[in-house]
Amino acid sequence: MVKRSGRRPGNQDTKASILEAARRAFAEKGFDQSSIRAIAGDAGVDPALVHHYFGTKEKLFLAAMNAPINPGELIPQALSGPREQAGERLVRMALTVWDSPAGSAAVAMFRSAMSNEWTARLLREFVVTQILRRAVASLVLDPAEAPLRTSLVATQIAGMMIGRYVLRIEPMASADREVLVAAIAPNVQRFLDDPMPEVFSSYNGGRAPGAAGAPDPAGR
Repeated sequence: MVKRSGRRPGNQDTKASILEAARRAFAEKGFDQSSIRAIAGDAGVDPALVHHYFGTKEKLFLAAMNAPINPGELIPQALSGPREQAGERLVRMALTVWDSPAGSAAVAMFRSAMSNEWTARLLREFVVTQILRRAVASLVLDPAEAPLRTSLVATQIAGMMIGRYVLRIEPMASADREVLVAAIAPNVQRFLDDPMPEVFSSYNGGRAPGAAGAPDPAGR
């Protein structure tokens, strides 16, 4: 690939070039290992211009993903309240977002990720860094269990979304929102709170996530 040189004027082409470079960086290196400086260098602009257009790296990531929501606002709201109702609030929040006008963009994102590895990498980074990591920060979870617990929660919510909005499996696709909350929230709550000794006694061979040789789904 030919290295871009020089700085671009502030226009829509510049913003598009920054977003293109950001998508490459986030897909290839992940959110944590990508830097504003490196993205700016790939786009051929000054890092200050990236900050001017997008502010923080997190906001740049959301723009690169064309994210229909800001998890930084929604996740803390959903997890604020009685702990025993956290699963219910999470499922209801997800359904509310996907039933809103923003839902069409989310459906397009999921469909693309199912057939495009590049988009799948970006979506995985979005789920891990913007949703699961925030959930861990908002809930009091055992650090050794938190990544697996939140990953299991993600399977329930992502499966519900794919079944209802992407594949449109009936009667799930047309079911009342509260029916799905009542059906799926208990599973989410179980993954958050139940001891599950049969799972965690052998999880990572007894090693906490982040230990040598143990994967860390939180991406750290």
